[in-house]
This record gives sequence, C-alpha cells and structure tokens, in this order.
Amino acid sequence: MIIDFHTHLFPDKVAPKAIPKLADLSHSVPSYDGTKAGLYASMQRGGIDVSVILPVVTAPHQFDSILRFAEGINHESGSSSDSDFSPRLISFAGIHPDCEDIKGKLAEIKRRGFQGIKLHPYYQGAPLDDPRNLDIIDEASGLGLIVSVHAGYDPYDPSLELASPDMILHILKEIRPPKMVLAHMGSNRNYEESLEKLCGQNVYMDTGFVLKNIDMRLFARMVHTHGADRIVYGSDGPWTDQRWGADQIMDCPFLSTEEKQQILYKNALGLLSL
Repeated sequence: MIIDFHTHLFPDKVAPKAIPKLADLSHSVPSYDGTKAGLYASMQRGGIDVSVILPVVTAPHQFDSILRFAEGINHESGSSSDSDFSPRLISFAGIHPDCEDIKGKLAEIKRRGFQGIKLHPYYQGAPLDDPRNLDIIDEASGLGLIVSVHAGYDPYDPSLELASPDMILHILKEIRPPKMVLAHMGSNRNYEESLEKLCGQNVYMDTGFVLKNIDMRLFARMVHTHGADRIVYGSDGPWTDQRWGADQIMDCPFLSTEEKQQILYKNALGLLSL
C-alpha cells in the first residue's frame, strides 16, 4: 500500500495556466497536468492507493470556491475508476490568515468532514509563526484537524524566510499541535538544520520534493533521529513523480522494511480516518 500525503491539483480551467507558471518558477517538469484526471492517471500508473490533496488559498476571497472544489473532490473520489484498482483522493481544505471569522470558517471545515487544512506562508504572505497563523493552528488543532504547513525554502521568493525551523520551534512551544505535518522534512533544501533543530520534536514530517535533493544517507539519519513513526510519504506531485518517490524509499538500503512501511502508509493510516 502507498499513501501520498502531499499532492496538488487544480480545476480543469485553472490547471493549463497554473502548471506552466509554477513549473517555470520551480524549474521543475510536472509529472501530470495538475487536473483530477491527471492525478488519477498518475496513481493508476504508480499503484498509489490514496493521494492527499493540499489546496492553497492565496487570497481570502478564494476560501468559498476552493472549499467547494475540495468538497467535490472528496464526494467524487474513486468514481472515475473503471478497473479493479480504485485509488482514492482525500482533499484537505485551505484557509488564508486574512480571512474573516477564522473560528467560524474552521468550524465549517470540520462540519463538512474535512480532515485537515493547508497553510503556505509564501503564497499567503504571512510568516508561519505570525499571530494570525498561530491562531489558525491553535483553533484547528482544538477541532482535531490535521495542519499541513509548508516548511523551509520556497522558489516563490528565495530572498524571504517565512517558514524557518526557528519559526516552527516557536509554534511547537506555544501551541504543541498534536497533528501538525511539516512539508519537505521540516526545512526544504536545508535538511541539516531540520536534523539539528526539528528531528525528535513532537511533529510529523512529509517527504514532499525532498527525495530529489537529499543524499539518502542523510535522509536515513533524519528518519532514525526523528522516528520513522512520525514521517509520511509525500511526492509534492506533480513536482515529483509519485511512483519514483515511493521507489526511492522502497529501495533505500539504510531503512528497515518496517520503517519503509511506516513511511509509505502506516503512519498516514494513523493520521487519516480511512
């Protein structure tokens, strides 16, 4: 079984514009076209059982439309499969730190059955430990929601530091969220600092986009220091091929079979209500 805890897709009308723009920004070649059909095809090719979709609300006025889109994905998940293998999509909700009535919106997210939310400080223009984000993380955690956050560098603006390990440590000290997932192993492209400051903390990490950039010996050190029971596989699809990323973990000679299974699906099963 493989659960991909970090993927992205867009409405069919938006994907043809969004994907080329993001590909140019990140200097990456997408592995699928950013649509729901494209993600399903990727899962079918790679034998991915579940993909978690992390929508980013880049402006407060997008909240309602993105919530409806994400809710539609959850309602329709699996209905397009015509084979014995029926992959499942689970979309989180998105929220922006400048949204009005944060408590009301998070309560609505919970009421509609979403399992988590996504925050991305670079695309939302607020440091991860900004008081607005602290309020969101605290309230969401109180509702039992998973909180997935971008962590570390982002090509959106390399001059900015909006999701550093020190900011994350501030959040963990102030709030202690029980189900917070740090994308990119805690600090995108700065894994040594994450190893030093974040590994061993009471927080989950995902492997999104990491396996393209990290020496697998260092990755294994991070796994062993942090604990394989708090790491979930993520491709950051379409920016890494889903199956290729899973194969890097499967083929890693420095991890045990049990550690690989924990990362590829067991931990995600514990976080998600499946």
